[in-house]
Amino acid sequence: MSDGRSYIFTSESVTEGHPDKMADQISDAVLDAVMAKDPMGRVACEVLVTTGLCIVAGEITTKAQVDIPRVARETIRDIGYTDARYGFDWETCGVLNAVQKQSPNIAVGVDSGGAGDQGLMFGYACRETDELMPLPIMLAHKLVRRLSEVRREGVLKFLRPDGKSQVSVEYVDGAPTGVTAVVVSSQHSDAVKQEKVRAGIQREVIDAVVPRDMVNRQTRYHINPTGSFVIGGPHGDTGLTGRKIIVDTYGGMGRHGGGCFSGKDPTKVDRSAAYMARHVAKNLVAARLAERCEVQLAYAIGVADPVSVAVNTYGTGAVDDGRLVELVRQNFPLTPRGMIDYLKLRRPVYRATAAFGHFGRTEKSFTWEATNKAKALREQAGLAAAAARG
Repeated sequence: MSDGRSYIFTSESVTEGHPDKMADQISDAVLDAVMAKDPMGRVACEVLVTTGLCIVAGEITTKAQVDIPRVARETIRDIGYTDARYGFDWETCGVLNAVQKQSPNIAVGVDSGGAGDQGLMFGYACRETDELMPLPIMLAHKLVRRLSEVRREGVLKFLRPDGKSQVSVEYVDGAPTGVTAVVVSSQHSDAVKQEKVRAGIQREVIDAVVPRDMVNRQTRYHINPTGSFVIGGPHGDTGLTGRKIIVDTYGGMGRHGGGCFSGKDPTKVDRSAAYMARHVAKNLVAARLAERCEVQLAYAIGVADPVSVAVNTYGTGAVDDGRLVELVRQNFPLTPRGMIDYLKLRRPVYRATAAFGHFGRTEKSFTWEATNKAKALREQAGLAAAAARG
Protein backbone atom coordinates (compact mmCIF):
# COMPACT_ATOMS: atom_id res chain seq x y z
CA MET A 1 0.00 0.00 0.00
CA SER A 2 1.37 3.43 -0.97
CA ASP A 3 2.14 5.96 1.75
CA GLY A 4 2.53 8.75 -0.83
CA ARG A 5 5.99 9.80 0.39
CA SER A 6 7.45 12.25 -2.10
CA TYR A 7 10.71 14.12 -2.65
CA ILE A 8 12.52 15.97 -5.43
CA PHE A 9 15.94 14.89 -6.69
CA THR A 10 18.16 16.98 -8.99
CA SER A 11 21.07 16.10 -11.29
CA GLU A 12 23.16 18.16 -13.69
CA SER A 13 25.30 17.69 -16.79
CA VAL A 14 27.55 19.85 -18.94
CA THR A 15 28.36 20.07 -22.64
CA GLU A 16 31.64 18.97 -24.19
CA GLY A 17 32.59 22.66 -24.41
CA HIS A 18 32.45 23.20 -20.65
CA PRO A 19 36.05 23.89 -19.51
CA ASP A 20 36.15 20.98 -17.04
CA LYS A 21 34.87 18.61 -19.70
CA MET A 22 37.40 20.00 -22.18
CA ALA A 23 40.14 19.04 -19.72
CA ASP A 24 38.66 15.55 -19.35
CA GLN A 25 38.49 15.06 -23.11
CA ILE A 26 42.06 16.21 -23.70
CA SER A 27 43.27 13.87 -20.94
CA ASP A 28 41.42 10.95 -22.49
CA ALA A 29 42.51 11.88 -26.02
CA VAL A 30 46.13 11.62 -24.83
CA LEU A 31 45.30 8.26 -23.24
CA ASP A 32 43.72 7.05 -26.50
CA ALA A 33 46.78 8.14 -28.46
CA VAL A 34 48.94 6.00 -26.20
CA MET A 35 46.54 3.02 -26.20
CA ALA A 36 46.38 3.06 -30.02
CA LYS A 37 50.14 2.48 -30.29
CA ASP A 38 51.01 0.87 -26.94
CA PRO A 39 48.13 -0.95 -25.20
CA MET A 40 50.39 -1.64 -22.21
CA GLY A 41 51.26 2.02 -21.74
CA ARG A 42 50.76 3.63 -18.33
CA VAL A 43 48.95 6.96 -18.32
CA ALA A 44 47.90 9.37 -15.60
CA CYS A 45 47.25 12.57 -17.52
CA GLU A 46 45.93 15.81 -16.00
CA VAL A 47 44.92 18.94 -17.92
CA LEU A 48 44.23 22.56 -17.04
CA VAL A 49 42.66 24.98 -19.50
CA THR A 50 42.33 28.72 -18.98
CA THR A 51 42.35 31.86 -21.09
CA GLY A 52 44.66 31.19 -24.02
CA LEU A 53 46.45 28.26 -22.37
CA CYS A 54 46.25 24.46 -22.08
CA ILE A 55 48.61 22.73 -19.64
CA VAL A 56 49.07 18.95 -19.92
CA ALA A 57 50.77 17.29 -16.96
CA GLY A 58 50.98 13.93 -15.23
CA GLU A 59 52.89 10.67 -15.56
CA ILE A 60 53.12 8.64 -18.77
CA THR A 61 55.33 5.61 -19.39
CA THR A 62 55.04 4.26 -22.92
CA LYS A 63 56.96 3.04 -25.97
CA ALA A 64 54.70 5.15 -28.17
CA GLN A 65 55.69 8.52 -29.55
CA VAL A 66 52.78 10.87 -28.93
CA ASP A 67 52.66 14.50 -30.07
CA ILE A 68 50.79 15.77 -27.03
CA PRO A 69 50.38 19.41 -28.19
CA ARG A 70 48.89 18.19 -31.47
CA VAL A 71 46.48 15.85 -29.66
CA ALA A 72 45.40 18.69 -27.38
CA ARG A 73 44.84 21.14 -30.23
CA GLU A 74 42.89 18.65 -32.34
CA THR A 75 40.64 17.84 -29.39
CA ILE A 76 39.96 21.54 -28.77
CA ARG A 77 39.16 21.95 -32.48
CA ASP A 78 36.79 18.97 -32.49
CA ILE A 79 34.96 20.31 -29.44
CA GLY A 80 34.18 23.48 -31.39
CA TYR A 81 36.58 26.19 -30.26
CA THR A 82 37.56 27.17 -33.79
CA ASP A 83 37.11 30.94 -33.65
CA ALA A 84 39.13 33.44 -31.61
CA ARG A 85 35.90 35.38 -31.01
CA TYR A 86 34.85 32.58 -28.63
CA GLY A 87 37.69 33.66 -26.33
CA PHE A 88 39.65 30.43 -26.89
CA ASP A 89 40.61 28.64 -30.09
CA TRP A 90 42.66 25.62 -31.05
CA GLU A 91 45.17 27.37 -33.30
CA THR A 92 46.20 30.32 -31.15
CA CYS A 93 46.07 28.91 -27.60
CA GLY A 94 49.36 27.95 -25.97
CA VAL A 95 49.93 24.29 -25.09
CA LEU A 96 52.42 23.45 -22.34
CA ASN A 97 53.58 19.82 -22.08
CA ALA A 98 54.69 18.98 -18.52
CA VAL A 99 54.45 15.18 -18.63
CA GLN A 100 56.95 12.89 -16.87
CA LYS A 101 57.33 9.13 -16.29
CA GLN A 102 55.38 7.09 -13.75
CA SER A 103 57.03 6.43 -10.38
CA PRO A 104 58.80 3.03 -10.31
CA ASN A 105 57.40 2.50 -6.79
CA ILE A 106 53.88 2.40 -8.23
CA ALA A 107 54.93 0.38 -11.28
CA VAL A 108 56.23 -2.47 -9.09
CA GLY A 109 52.77 -3.23 -7.74
CA VAL A 110 51.06 -2.89 -11.11
CA ASP A 111 53.59 -5.04 -12.98
CA SER A 112 52.80 -7.95 -10.65
CA GLY A 113 49.10 -7.69 -11.46
CA GLY A 114 48.07 -5.67 -8.43
CA ALA A 115 45.95 -2.56 -8.23
CA GLY A 116 47.61 0.73 -9.17
CA ASP A 117 46.37 2.37 -6.00
CA GLN A 118 44.18 1.81 -2.97
CA GLY A 119 40.61 3.01 -3.13
CA LEU A 120 36.91 2.27 -3.18
CA MET A 121 34.65 2.32 -6.23
CA PHE A 122 30.88 2.24 -6.64
CA GLY A 123 28.55 1.04 -9.37
CA TYR A 124 24.82 1.73 -9.53
CA ALA A 125 21.79 0.71 -11.58
CA CYS A 126 18.02 1.05 -11.29
CA ARG A 127 14.92 0.44 -13.37
CA GLU A 128 13.93 4.08 -13.94
CA THR A 129 15.07 4.22 -17.58
CA ASP A 130 15.81 1.85 -20.45
CA GLU A 131 19.50 2.45 -19.76
CA LEU A 132 18.96 1.27 -16.15
CA MET A 133 20.12 4.67 -14.93
CA PRO A 134 18.50 7.32 -12.72
CA LEU A 135 16.09 9.51 -14.69
CA PRO A 136 17.46 12.94 -13.60
CA ILE A 137 21.00 12.35 -14.84
CA MET A 138 19.84 10.71 -18.09
CA LEU A 139 17.60 13.68 -18.92
CA ALA A 140 20.39 16.10 -18.01
CA HIS A 141 22.81 14.25 -20.33
CA LYS A 142 20.27 14.16 -23.16
CA LEU A 143 19.69 17.90 -22.87
CA VAL A 144 23.37 18.82 -23.23
CA ARG A 145 23.84 16.26 -26.00
CA ARG A 146 20.93 17.87 -27.83
CA LEU A 147 22.47 21.30 -27.24
CA SER A 148 25.61 20.02 -28.95
CA GLU A 149 23.64 18.53 -31.84
CA VAL A 150 21.67 21.69 -32.67
CA ARG A 151 24.86 23.74 -32.47
CA ARG A 152 26.88 21.43 -34.72
CA GLU A 153 24.03 20.94 -37.21
CA GLY A 154 23.39 24.68 -37.45
CA VAL A 155 19.81 24.44 -36.20
CA LEU A 156 20.61 27.12 -33.59
CA LYS A 157 23.54 28.91 -35.21
CA PHE A 158 23.96 31.35 -32.35
CA LEU A 159 25.00 28.66 -29.85
CA ARG A 160 28.60 28.26 -28.70
CA PRO A 161 30.31 25.16 -27.19
CA ASP A 162 29.93 25.87 -23.45
CA GLY A 163 26.70 24.91 -21.69
CA LYS A 164 25.03 23.20 -18.73
CA SER A 165 21.77 21.51 -17.85
CA GLN A 166 19.99 20.59 -14.63
CA VAL A 167 16.85 18.51 -14.12
CA SER A 168 14.70 18.14 -10.98
CA VAL A 169 12.42 15.10 -10.79
CA GLU A 170 9.68 14.43 -8.26
CA TYR A 171 9.54 10.91 -6.79
CA VAL A 172 6.56 9.33 -5.08
CA ASP A 173 7.21 6.06 -3.23
CA GLY A 174 10.62 5.91 -4.91
CA ALA A 175 9.29 6.15 -8.48
CA PRO A 176 9.73 9.21 -10.75
CA THR A 177 6.39 10.91 -11.44
CA GLY A 178 7.22 14.23 -13.07
CA VAL A 179 9.80 16.88 -13.89
CA THR A 180 9.50 19.90 -11.63
CA ALA A 181 12.30 22.07 -13.02
CA VAL A 182 14.62 22.24 -16.04
CA VAL A 183 17.63 24.53 -16.16
CA VAL A 184 19.60 25.06 -19.38
CA SER A 185 22.40 27.59 -19.80
CA SER A 186 24.25 27.91 -23.09
CA GLN A 187 26.98 30.16 -24.35
CA HIS A 188 25.84 32.13 -27.38
CA SER A 189 26.75 34.80 -29.90
CA ASP A 190 26.72 38.40 -28.68
CA ALA A 191 24.59 39.34 -31.69
CA VAL A 192 21.45 37.48 -30.58
CA LYS A 193 18.75 38.62 -28.17
CA GLN A 194 17.90 36.56 -25.12
CA GLU A 195 14.31 36.10 -26.27
CA LYS A 196 15.56 34.26 -29.36
CA VAL A 197 18.03 32.19 -27.34
CA ARG A 198 15.36 31.11 -24.86
CA ALA A 199 12.74 30.36 -27.49
CA GLY A 200 15.17 28.33 -29.58
CA ILE A 201 16.45 26.27 -26.64
CA GLN A 202 12.92 25.63 -25.38
CA ARG A 203 11.72 24.47 -28.80
CA GLU A 204 14.74 22.60 -30.17
CA VAL A 205 16.29 21.24 -26.98
CA ILE A 206 13.96 20.98 -23.99
CA ASP A 207 10.76 20.09 -25.84
CA ALA A 208 12.69 17.56 -27.93
CA VAL A 209 14.13 15.77 -24.88
CA VAL A 210 11.86 15.95 -21.85
CA PRO A 211 8.99 13.42 -22.14
CA ARG A 212 5.62 15.13 -22.34
CA ASP A 213 4.10 12.76 -19.82
CA MET A 214 6.66 13.97 -17.26
CA VAL A 215 5.68 17.64 -17.68
CA ASN A 216 2.79 19.32 -15.87
CA ARG A 217 1.59 22.78 -14.84
CA GLN A 218 4.10 22.89 -12.01
CA THR A 219 7.11 22.32 -14.30
CA ARG A 220 9.37 25.36 -14.34
CA TYR A 221 11.93 26.28 -17.03
CA HIS A 222 15.04 28.40 -16.43
CA ILE A 223 16.90 29.14 -19.67
CA ASN A 224 20.03 31.31 -19.30
CA PRO A 225 18.51 32.58 -16.05
CA THR A 226 21.21 35.22 -15.46
CA GLY A 227 20.78 36.65 -18.97
CA SER A 228 23.65 37.01 -21.41
CA PHE A 229 26.16 34.11 -21.59
CA VAL A 230 28.67 35.32 -24.19
CA ILE A 231 31.93 34.77 -22.29
CA GLY A 232 32.32 31.04 -21.74
CA GLY A 233 34.67 28.10 -22.06
CA PRO A 234 38.24 28.45 -20.72
CA HIS A 235 38.03 32.23 -21.24
CA GLY A 236 35.23 32.43 -18.67
CA ASP A 237 36.29 29.73 -16.22
CA THR A 238 39.35 27.56 -15.63
CA GLY A 239 38.85 23.85 -16.39
CA LEU A 240 40.50 20.90 -14.67
CA THR A 241 40.51 17.15 -15.28
CA GLY A 242 38.32 15.22 -12.86
CA ARG A 243 36.18 18.05 -11.54
CA LYS A 244 32.88 16.66 -12.82
CA ILE A 245 32.87 13.20 -11.22
CA ILE A 246 29.16 13.30 -10.29
CA VAL A 247 28.27 14.31 -13.85
CA ASP A 248 30.43 11.39 -15.03
CA THR A 249 28.57 8.85 -12.90
CA TYR A 250 25.01 8.85 -11.51
CA GLY A 251 24.20 12.48 -10.90
CA GLY A 252 24.45 12.01 -7.15
CA MET A 253 21.86 9.22 -7.02
CA GLY A 254 24.57 6.60 -6.48
CA ARG A 255 27.72 7.18 -4.47
CA HIS A 256 31.14 7.92 -5.91
CA GLY A 257 34.41 6.55 -4.58
CA GLY A 258 36.29 9.81 -5.01
CA GLY A 259 38.77 9.13 -7.80
CA CYS A 260 38.06 10.56 -11.24
CA PHE A 261 38.21 8.48 -14.43
CA SER A 262 39.60 10.63 -17.24
CA GLY A 263 43.26 10.47 -18.15
CA LYS A 264 43.84 7.16 -16.36
CA ASP A 265 44.79 3.90 -18.06
CA PRO A 266 42.83 0.80 -16.96
CA THR A 267 45.45 -0.40 -14.46
CA LYS A 268 44.09 2.42 -12.31
CA VAL A 269 41.19 0.81 -10.46
CA ASP A 270 39.60 4.23 -10.03
CA ARG A 271 38.52 3.66 -13.60
CA SER A 272 38.46 -0.07 -14.35
CA ALA A 273 36.83 -1.10 -11.06
CA ALA A 274 34.21 1.66 -11.31
CA TYR A 275 33.36 0.38 -14.79
CA MET A 276 33.16 -3.18 -13.49
CA ALA A 277 31.02 -2.13 -10.53
CA ARG A 278 28.56 -0.48 -12.94
CA HIS A 279 28.60 -3.63 -15.10
CA VAL A 280 27.85 -5.81 -12.09
CA ALA A 281 25.08 -3.57 -10.77
CA LYS A 282 23.47 -3.29 -14.21
CA ASN A 283 23.48 -7.05 -14.70
CA LEU A 284 21.92 -7.65 -11.29
CA VAL A 285 19.12 -5.21 -12.11
CA ALA A 286 18.74 -6.55 -15.67
CA ALA A 287 18.37 -10.03 -14.14
CA ARG A 288 15.56 -8.64 -11.97
CA LEU A 289 17.44 -9.64 -8.87
CA ALA A 290 16.87 -6.07 -7.67
CA GLU A 291 14.95 -2.97 -8.69
CA ARG A 292 17.79 -0.78 -7.48
CA CYS A 293 21.35 -1.83 -6.74
CA GLU A 294 24.66 -0.37 -5.61
CA VAL A 295 27.92 -2.34 -5.75
CA GLN A 296 31.10 -1.37 -3.91
CA LEU A 297 34.58 -2.72 -4.68
CA ALA A 298 37.71 -1.79 -2.71
CA TYR A 299 41.42 -2.42 -3.37
CA ALA A 300 44.87 -2.15 -1.79
CA ILE A 301 47.79 -0.92 -3.88
CA GLY A 302 49.79 -3.81 -5.34
CA VAL A 303 47.16 -6.40 -4.31
CA ALA A 304 45.15 -8.12 -7.04
CA ASP A 305 42.00 -9.30 -5.27
CA PRO A 306 39.57 -6.73 -3.89
CA VAL A 307 39.73 -6.31 -0.12
CA SER A 308 35.93 -6.09 -0.06
CA VAL A 309 32.87 -6.62 -2.24
CA ALA A 310 29.48 -5.28 -1.13
CA VAL A 311 26.00 -5.25 -2.68
CA ASN A 312 23.15 -3.06 -1.46
CA THR A 313 19.70 -3.51 -3.02
CA TYR A 314 17.94 -1.08 -0.66
CA GLY A 315 15.40 -3.71 0.30
CA THR A 316 14.43 -4.41 -3.34
CA GLY A 317 16.43 -7.65 -3.75
CA ALA A 318 14.78 -10.85 -4.92
CA VAL A 319 17.35 -12.74 -2.81
CA ASP A 320 19.51 -11.77 0.15
CA ASP A 321 22.28 -9.21 -0.52
CA GLY A 322 24.84 -11.64 0.91
CA ARG A 323 23.83 -14.20 -1.69
CA LEU A 324 24.27 -11.57 -4.40
CA VAL A 325 27.83 -10.96 -3.21
CA GLU A 326 28.51 -14.68 -3.66
CA LEU A 327 27.06 -14.57 -7.19
CA VAL A 328 29.16 -11.52 -8.05
CA ARG A 329 32.38 -13.21 -6.94
CA GLN A 330 31.46 -16.36 -8.91
CA ASN A 331 30.54 -14.62 -12.16
CA PHE A 332 32.76 -11.58 -12.55
CA PRO A 333 36.57 -11.24 -12.65
CA LEU A 334 37.49 -8.62 -10.07
CA THR A 335 41.30 -8.47 -10.26
CA PRO A 336 42.77 -5.57 -12.27
CA ARG A 337 43.99 -7.90 -15.04
CA GLY A 338 40.72 -9.82 -15.03
CA MET A 339 38.63 -6.67 -15.35
CA ILE A 340 40.85 -5.22 -18.08
CA ASP A 341 40.66 -8.40 -20.18
CA TYR A 342 36.94 -9.00 -19.58
CA LEU A 343 35.90 -5.44 -20.45
CA LYS A 344 38.54 -5.10 -23.23
CA LEU A 345 39.94 -1.92 -21.74
CA ARG A 346 43.34 -1.82 -23.46
CA ARG A 347 41.87 0.00 -26.47
CA PRO A 348 41.53 3.67 -27.49
CA VAL A 349 37.90 3.96 -26.35
CA TYR A 350 38.21 6.65 -23.70
CA ARG A 351 37.72 10.06 -25.26
CA ALA A 352 34.10 9.18 -26.03
CA THR A 353 33.50 8.60 -22.33
CA ALA A 354 34.66 12.10 -21.36
CA ALA A 355 31.47 13.90 -22.38
CA PHE A 356 27.80 13.04 -21.69
CA GLY A 357 28.60 10.50 -18.97
CA HIS A 358 30.51 7.23 -18.65
CA PHE A 359 27.38 5.20 -17.90
CA GLY A 360 24.01 4.67 -19.53
CA ARG A 361 25.59 4.77 -22.99
CA THR A 362 24.62 2.57 -25.93
CA GLU A 363 27.80 2.67 -28.04
CA LYS A 364 29.43 -0.75 -28.55
CA SER A 365 32.75 0.46 -27.15
CA PHE A 366 31.09 0.88 -23.72
CA THR A 367 31.54 -2.80 -22.88
CA TRP A 368 30.65 -2.28 -19.22
CA GLU A 369 27.08 -1.48 -20.28
CA ALA A 370 26.46 -5.02 -21.60
CA THR A 371 23.96 -7.20 -19.73
CA ASN A 372 25.48 -10.49 -20.90
CA LYS A 373 25.49 -12.03 -17.41
CA ALA A 374 21.88 -11.33 -16.50
CA LYS A 375 20.45 -14.69 -17.58
CA ALA A 376 23.13 -16.73 -15.80
CA LEU A 377 22.75 -14.69 -12.63
CA ARG A 378 19.02 -15.22 -12.56
CA GLU A 379 19.39 -18.95 -13.12
CA GLN A 380 22.06 -19.29 -10.42
CA ALA A 381 19.87 -17.38 -7.99
CA GLY A 382 17.18 -20.01 -8.56
CA LEU A 383 14.62 -17.54 -9.88
CA ALA A 384 14.43 -18.89 -13.43
CA ALA A 385 13.48 -22.37 -12.20
CA ALA A 386 11.01 -20.92 -9.70
CA ALA A 387 9.35 -18.86 -12.45
CA ALA A 388 9.08 -21.94 -14.68
CA ARG A 389 7.41 -23.94 -11.89
CA GLY A 390 5.09 -21.10 -11.04
